[in-house]
Amino acid sequence: MVTTLDDTKRNAIAIKLASIKALQQLALENEQLLLTQGLDAEIADRIRDFIKDDEKNLGILETVIGQYGIQAEPKKTITEFIEKARELFKGSELSLYEKVSQHELLKHQLVTGGLVVHKAAQKIGADVLLAIGPLNTINFENRAHQEQLKGILEILGVREFTGQDADQGIWARVQDALAAVSGVVGSAVTQNSDKKDLNIQDVIRLDHNKVNTLFTELLQSDDPQKIQEYFGQIYKDLTAHAEAEEEVVYPRVRSFYGQDNTQELFDEQAHVKQALEEIKAISPSSPQFKEKAKQLLDELGDHIRQEESTLFAAIRNNLSTEQTEQWATEFKAAKTRIQEKLGVVSESNV
Repeated sequence: MVTTLDDTKRNAIAIKLASIKALQQLALENEQLLLTQGLDAEIADRIRDFIKDDEKNLGILETVIGQYGIQAEPKKTITEFIEKARELFKGSELSLYEKVSQHELLKHQLVTGGLVVHKAAQKIGADVLLAIGPLNTINFENRAHQEQLKGILEILGVREFTGQDADQGIWARVQDALAAVSGVVGSAVTQNSDKKDLNIQDVIRLDHNKVNTLFTELLQSDDPQKIQEYFGQIYKDLTAHAEAEEEVVYPRVRSFYGQDNTQELFDEQAHVKQALEEIKAISPSSPQFKEKAKQLLDELGDHIRQEESTLFAAIRNNLSTEQTEQWATEFKAAKTRIQEKLGVVSESNV
């Protein structure tokens, strides 16, 4: 049995990430329902922009969870909250103003949750912080949505309470607030706002970066227990990564990357899997453990350089943007399925 980094703190973050994803899905559902509520054109346009962002953010969350490497279910209390919120939003008990008010609170909950995860990751490990890095984009966009929702609430509130339209200068104040938010955390945002999700090169590169970080932490540690834990996460991350590539990527690139080049990638990964099994059989307190780990890291370096240079170039030259994003979606789904098979599912009610 491979010891992994699935300790209490890391499991807690996995559950929090799953809860954030569930809440992000609820936000998207709310916005789709709001479009059926007879909004005026300007507010409806804002909500459509939110939907576009939230669809992209769900994809980013799937990437983050896959990178993190621990599949979990949302906390039970979050699931119960979501069920009640859905009922309220679909019903007629709340006015339009009240529904938007609840939605603004949901966005606040998402922002707070994302920031807490980011801060907690700083205390747990460099590999965790690297894996959840793309979460910053989601935090920023939800914060920006919050500011716009405040302006929408003023307009809807005045209209509901007085029957008259509010001063449209509200929108100017919203833009000023957005500019302030952007100045603080805008660097965390991906610049291509039209991009629905990361492409296959992005998600593979994120995997490479994380495993390199784990190897660095393993090789720098003198604690046999921590060494074994870092190796356990490397074992599962590399296994899920390799099997997902062999399922989704390698068979499809053979036609334009070449038979020999593609077979070389398959062969290298077969050797990586063999090396992982050999290291797993060695005591982490033995000097041979780190020696073998260093050899594997050197071999992986050659494999990674080939993928990130010639393979990525071939993908860019032969696939459309939509195709590379679709491959990324399929790659992430395959990784999730493999991670679950490897037994990295956390319990949500502990």
